[in-house]
Amino acid sequence: MQSVTERFLRYVKVNTTPDPDSETSPSTERQFDLLRMLRDELIELGAKDVTLDEFGYVYAKIPATAEGLPRLGFLAHVDTSPDAPGEGVNPRIVENYDGGDVVLNKEKNVVLSPSEFPELCDYVGQDLIVTDGTTLLGADDKAGVAQIMTLCERLLSPDAPPHCEICVAFTPDEEIGRGTRHFDVQRFGADFGYTMDGGRLGEIEYENFNAAAAKITVNGVSIHPGTAKNKMKNAILMAMEFHAMLPSAEAPAHTEKYEGFYHLSDICGEVERCTLEYIIRDHDMGLFEARKAFMRKVADYLNDKYGAGTFELDLSDTYYNMKEKVLPHMHLIENAKAAMKACGVEPIIQPIRGGTDGANLSYMGVPCPNLSTGGHNYHGRFEYIPVQSLAKMVDVMERIVAKYSAK
Repeated sequence: MQSVTERFLRYVKVNTTPDPDSETSPSTERQFDLLRMLRDELIELGAKDVTLDEFGYVYAKIPATAEGLPRLGFLAHVDTSPDAPGEGVNPRIVENYDGGDVVLNKEKNVVLSPSEFPELCDYVGQDLIVTDGTTLLGADDKAGVAQIMTLCERLLSPDAPPHCEICVAFTPDEEIGRGTRHFDVQRFGADFGYTMDGGRLGEIEYENFNAAAAKITVNGVSIHPGTAKNKMKNAILMAMEFHAMLPSAEAPAHTEKYEGFYHLSDICGEVERCTLEYIIRDHDMGLFEARKAFMRKVADYLNDKYGAGTFELDLSDTYYNMKEKVLPHMHLIENAKAAMKACGVEPIIQPIRGGTDGANLSYMGVPCPNLSTGGHNYHGRFEYIPVQSLAKMVDVMERIVAKYSAK
């Protein structure tokens, strides 16, 4: 039987970075490299109805050993964030962490330090999987992938305890907001489930942001600087003016818990044309709508100032807060809490300052809160995951299965 750590170390070496500018599904062909591996491994383990469709979704089932039980789902996404390099991931294990600085890359002076990341002190004496300081690690969400695969191996072993039907899915493109674009709920087959896509050990999340994406195209007028007076309209400067009108304190670096934000994720341009790309987030639907309305108001104001068509705003919703869909199914939360406590893990109920495939699935009829995988500092070179947390969540998942397998 392969350990969850061994699986994880294999999976993170497969580059699965998505491409937000691609319109294909999945957005990158390289995601199929890991998806095919997972399909083949599930078949080898003895899972049933294993499929990989043309859109990059793997589905599989572990049949129930008794009738009259619910169908329980587990999901994870294979892609990693495009915000940091995903090619050439070279993980290593820091054994028996001593509480000091971890030099990730001596040549580039990249250091994982408790002075910047104080939660490291919670893991003294444990083993940390870290990066080499040049890429992300990919625990988001290959930790979840490895945990689900390890659970499958346990439940498909000859000495596995009686259990309900387990429905498994692995999705592409979650990091660019398209994880459920072509998801087949009927093929998945679960009554309800969990995404394994959270952070530190113990997290249980059933509230997430309402999310939207905004792209502002600023159309300027380029004139030779020597004759530009009263003629030039510099798109870069006008874009800066747009951004300056948004509340500076309502940005990711200044918000926490239930506070929403505007996040400028990309800017690209020249005098003639400049584009701004934002994500808009808020847990409260009223405040979420108000944020979008304010952005429209800013665009309208600047069009009045500089002329119609100077600012083009393309605004679209990405996902919504799953809370209202999970509340009628609070057994999902209570059973997860009980499973964690039985495994010696203290549950942490908190809102997700982000989103998961589970948010969209909850609106597609499959209530799907999110559970921790154990990782920290996702989407960057300081990402790490304790080996003990990675393994512990497989035990928690097994306990959850037992809860839904009891008659």
